[in-house]
Amino acid sequence: MKLKRNRLAYFTLIIITITIGLISRTEIVPEIIYPYLGDYLYAILFFLIIGFLFNKMKSLKVAIVSILVCYLIEIFQLYDADWIHTIRNNKLGALIFGSGFLWSDLVCYTLGGITGYILESVYFNKK
Repeated sequence: MKLKRNRLAYFTLIIITITIGLISRTEIVPEIIYPYLGDYLYAILFFLIIGFLFNKMKSLKVAIVSILVCYLIEIFQLYDADWIHTIRNNKLGALIFGSGFLWSDLVCYTLGGITGYILESVYFNKK
């Protein structure tokens, strides 16, 4: 579906998603979903960011690009060099780049990207 996204709305959703993502890394999140919720939201965040930057791009393409970006960041976690460890030792660096490769993260990213696609499709189909 090709559409023109409202950048102000997407910016607001990006801020909300970041806020929820930061909350997802606290003690109030149940242990059973704690390892997965942040990664799921990370993929939704990238869906929103890609949609914001390329506001006329088809929804499916936004989903695919956002999932691939998340995959690349996850694969990048296999890279082992002093400079990247310095960045990852910083709280913000760890939140952005992660700290270790996990196969389960790829599943979370896929589900998050699909969720972004579905939510956007449902919203714009209602209009």
